[in-house]
Amino acid sequence: MKSQGFILWFTGLSGSGKSTLAQHIAPILRGKGLQVEVLDGDEVREYLSKGLGFSQEDRDTNIRRIGFVANLLARNGVCAITAAISPYRAIRDEIRARSEAPFIEIHVEAPLAVAESRDPKGLYKKARAGVIPQFTGISDPYEAPTNPEITVHTGSESIEESAHKILAYLAKRELAGA
Repeated sequence: MKSQGFILWFTGLSGSGKSTLAQHIAPILRGKGLQVEVLDGDEVREYLSKGLGFSQEDRDTNIRRIGFVANLLARNGVCAITAAISPYRAIRDEIRARSEAPFIEIHVEAPLAVAESRDPKGLYKKARAGVIPQFTGISDPYEAPTNPEITVHTGSESIEESAHKILAYLAKRELAGA
């Protein structure tokens, strides 16, 4: 019997902990016998969306591509984990509406100061200096989800606490064992 696929859609500012949390939770879900694929925003930009810029249209195209691949995986029994800023609420809602499997939006919330302090590539510093235009959270908006299934507060929670919230939700929905 094929397992139920679903999408875990991590959204949040750059440096909020989306990729870290996705990489933490993926092996836990695999240990529960699930097929899991992680679609990291930076990797998708490199391999599926090379050449796209950071205009709203290009960002929407990138997110639609991530959503398309996530849906393909989920409808075939895979837990598709996405870790992309996906700053615009309307495009996230569009991806949710097109999903053929359960779509679980996870707001990875961290105060801007915390996200900036975790910035190993110096992107926030470059954005504040005007070197990077249209940077989410600085010169371009981030539209937080209004009603996500799960919110984790990575500025005040440990990675284990955030992961526990997600796993508890999945167990409650009977998508992954307790």
